[in-house]
Amino acid sequence: MSNKDDILKRYRANVREKYDMPDLSDIKATTYPNPLVQFVKMTEMVGGQVIEVDSGRDINVLIKELFPDAKEIASNLPEITIATRNPDTVGRARDLNGTDVGIIRGMFGVAENACIWIPQTMKEKAVCFISENLIILLPKSQIVNNMHEAYKRIEFDNEYDGYGTFISGPSKTADIAQVLVMGAQAARSATVLLLPD
Repeated sequence: MSNKDDILKRYRANVREKYDMPDLSDIKATTYPNPLVQFVKMTEMVGGQVIEVDSGRDINVLIKELFPDAKEIASNLPEITIATRNPDTVGRARDLNGTDVGIIRGMFGVAENACIWIPQTMKEKAVCFISENLIILLPKSQIVNNMHEAYKRIEFDNEYDGYGTFISGPSKTADIAQVLVMGAQAARSATVLLLPD
């Protein structure tokens, strides 16, 4: 018997009272009169930016206006014609190092915490984390109230099945000396482009 098995055996032997799992079918999760308004508010609270894109607006021009000094732009989205790197065609994930702007697509957003579900739809998911600035394209109509609704919508149905992540705003930490540092583990900025349906 391994140390792990021995430890678990001792834990189980000392359980004095057992409890049934709670019934989760009747949870009254938080909802909002206007989930989109709440999503925008929460995105700004976590340090992100939301821009509502008008119908017919060229996203490529908008991105160049937002990041005029960007030299390396990574995306595999067909509508992004200004990309200089493609996460599907790079040899290794580290080839995306030095990316000024990464552009990805979100499936849906969550109003209560500004999370956006990002399934892996590219060969090298590093683009989501290694880019200095992250732009997430999100359909305006795809905002749910809370994480209970969000988890019900998660599906893995593409060639990269099995991986996805929630992203909420730019990377940040205040662990060291309680000083807020942006871009500690991933993007320094996160911009959500809300697209018309």
